[in-house]
Amino acid sequence: MKISTFILCIIGLGVLAGYYSNAQPMPSKKILIVYWSRTNNTKAIAEIIQHNVGGTLVALELEKPYPANYRQTVQQVVKENETNYLPPLKTKIDAIEKYDIVFLGFPTWDMQMPPPMKSFLHQYNLSGKTIVPFNTNAGYGVGSSFETVKDLCAKSKVLEGFEMKGGIERDGIYFAIKDEKAKEAETEVIKWLQKIKLIP
Repeated sequence: MKISTFILCIIGLGVLAGYYSNAQPMPSKKILIVYWSRTNNTKAIAEIIQHNVGGTLVALELEKPYPANYRQTVQQVVKENETNYLPPLKTKIDAIEKYDIVFLGFPTWDMQMPPPMKSFLHQYNLSGKTIVPFNTNAGYGVGSSFETVKDLCAKSKVLEGFEMKGGIERDGIYFAIKDEKAKEAETEVIKWLQKIKLIP
């Protein structure tokens, strides 16, 4: 009786060993983090995301940058939104098809998605990818920007986005996500990434 039990145990271990030796590891997802940032608040969130999930970090740049003057930029952006103008990007991303997950980071401008991010979404085909938006704003929320992500990425899986108050350039408050605010941001970003199941 003892011998037969021992033999069955050996056979069982052999089957399990065969099962695990044939098991395939979960394929790693290739991650791209694209962001547009004027005062570095969205950049700060992008870097926190990269620190926690890895991936390639890309800052969008325009062929013709916006004016340094805040009011001039506001006037230009309002006109671009009214005319649906898409400013040409200087940034080029090679082989975007290799990425599985694309994070999209941007501030709220004119209660909308900034035109440079609209340019990116019109220029690149993100069909079939997982899209993850994140936003910084002056305290007025994301406006219509997350809905725009869904509209322009209709053939993608769009996950719940993240938003956080950053600077208020109009009032001379520029880079705000630093020191204690940066620690708070890290905590909130980690909670969000766990909620959408991108980190354990």
